[in-house]
Amino acid sequence: MMSFTEAVKTCFEKYAVISGRARRSELWWFGLFTWGGSFLISFVEGAVLQGLTWGLLGALWSLAMLVPSICVGGRRLHDRDMSAWWLLLGLIPVLGSLALLVIFCLRGTVGPNRFGPDPLATPAYR
Repeated sequence: MMSFTEAVKTCFEKYAVISGRARRSELWWFGLFTWGGSFLISFVEGAVLQGLTWGLLGALWSLAMLVPSICVGGRRLHDRDMSAWWLLLGLIPVLGSLALLVIFCLRGTVGPNRFGPDPLATPAYR
């Protein structure tokens, strides 16, 4: 299992890399980091800046996190031996997001698949 800092660091190192595979912990720790950043920015914009930025900081944060979030999601699907195009399920209201949530929670394929080696079997996986 990856640590929080290792997962965030990996996602930023692979900012726009969709090839390869990602562990479940990589996806979920990065999701927590993204959510936490959004929460913190919302607090700062609301309580400290008192709405002076009109949500600009939150919009910039969301825009900055869009590409790495898509890429880690694609790598997570690769771990299940699925194409990253399955991310388009998220465009289907409610059911698509629930389907992706279930897929993201499932263990990846054991051993190598067409997208690379098993990240759980490779101790120094990067």
